[in-house]
Amino acid sequence: MKKTLMMLAALGTVLGAGAAWAQRDPAYAEARAQGLIGEQPDGYLGIVGAATPELRGIVNNINIQRKAAYTRSAANGATVEQFAFTSGCNLILKTAPGEKYQGPDGRWHTRTDAPPERDPRCV
Repeated sequence: MKKTLMMLAALGTVLGAGAAWAQRDPAYAEARAQGLIGEQPDGYLGIVGAATPELRGIVNNINIQRKAAYTRSAANGATVEQFAFTSGCNLILKTAPGEKYQGPDGRWHTRTDAPPERDPRCV
């Protein structure tokens, strides 16, 4: 139980950091709003269509920050991959209608008002 609570607390930190980044980077917010980038089940951002150098830069910068946060948080008993997957489940759940996310089938979906289609292992 203690391990789960520590993971949830760390996850809140990671998700909060992602939200803070989005508020500071208008290029990220614009790319997300246009559906050029989206959340992946592995906890990282992906490029939905054609990759431009600008999109690669935005996605790589945020993914580096996420990996660092996952690595710090995983020191509490989970692997980086486990923590990233759990984060991916939650980040997809937090997408807003109109935003892109990658479904368990590997295809990009546009979020509607309905809950997003997530990996069955997501809680």
